[in-house]
Amino acid sequence: MALYSAAAAVLAGLERGDGGLKTLVYNSRFPRVRQLYALVSETLRYSPVLDALLAGAALLQAEKKLPPQLAKVLVYDLLFGKGLQCGGRWKALARRHRTRLQAELARLKVQRKTDFHNNQLYTSGHIILQDKASCLPAFLLSPATGSHVIDACAAPGNKTSHVAAILKNKGQIFAFDLDTKRLATMNTMLMRAGVTSFELAQQDFLKVDPRDSKYSKVTYILLDPSCSGSGMVNRVPTEEAAPSAERLQALAGFQRKILNHALSFPAVRRLAYSTCSVHQEENEDVVHAVLQEQGSAFRLVNVLPSWPCRGLATFPGAECCLRASPADTLTNGFFVAVLERCGEEAAVPSSLPTAAEDCTWPSSASGRDLSCCTHCCTTSLGLHD
Repeated sequence: MALYSAAAAVLAGLERGDGGLKTLVYNSRFPRVRQLYALVSETLRYSPVLDALLAGAALLQAEKKLPPQLAKVLVYDLLFGKGLQCGGRWKALARRHRTRLQAELARLKVQRKTDFHNNQLYTSGHIILQDKASCLPAFLLSPATGSHVIDACAAPGNKTSHVAAILKNKGQIFAFDLDTKRLATMNTMLMRAGVTSFELAQQDFLKVDPRDSKYSKVTYILLDPSCSGSGMVNRVPTEEAAPSAERLQALAGFQRKILNHALSFPAVRRLAYSTCSVHQEENEDVVHAVLQEQGSAFRLVNVLPSWPCRGLATFPGAECCLRASPADTLTNGFFVAVLERCGEEAAVPSSLPTAAEDCTWPSSASGRDLSCCTHCCTTSLGLHD
């Protein structure tokens, strides 16, 4: 079965409710499942835009034999993907309508005004773009203004800058990472955004002493450790096999270790644990294991109840966790759990936006007026080059 036809079949199966994305892809018998999964996931991410393009260009009216699902796949790859590297007669059909589709995309960009990448606010560092799911960890950690916060695996710094924005550039952020180049990039990003209250360290967070007096006031920790990256569908090498059970267990072992270490900081009250993985082994299983090891010291917080996708029901309370996926939330695949020390009052603002709202956060700048600066989430609109 050709790639585009296989992707269209998966989309049709999702619409009929035949199963989830992963199940349908792996049951498709298409030989390159990672390539198929990536194509379908990205098509789903761009689905609202593709619907608008198909309607505006009247493609289905012009090509009455073209199935709608196949049309979406073809238009995605033509305008946003690899440019129709295969497809035979379907490729030729789509290319006949390229000019009309490109014109409709340009009109849509102007109409919706969502292309920030060439905007001066973006190029100057006044706004920072992230996938909407990637904005959740700092948002849900919700440190109080003036708090001391650790970002344990910080580079390249998007989440760190988001934390600084929430803190209003007050308090202190301690950010750790082992990669020298990524730390340098992070330092440039934070300085350009006007962040001043931060300290970067090229250091293994597991080797940081929780009893060091420097961290005695750290009450919030952001932990986004190394993971399989299986949720980042646009980064997946198309021919790479899914991570083996041994690889997942090794990652989960590291994640449990670093999460336990983070919770050993004596003053920590609240921690956000996140991964860009879709695998239970790195998500619910890690959180469950650590909660058991911690006894009654920490509990899961039921964050953002209006968010539609919850943790897998693998242990009591797992529904307090959040999941995100291209199919369900039109984002990258993501997982977030918020742990809070038992007996502590949650430091959560009373006016958290609902899941349906597009959230922006003030820039964390001092010494200059950047009140217009925001942390922006790239959502399902996907109208960027």
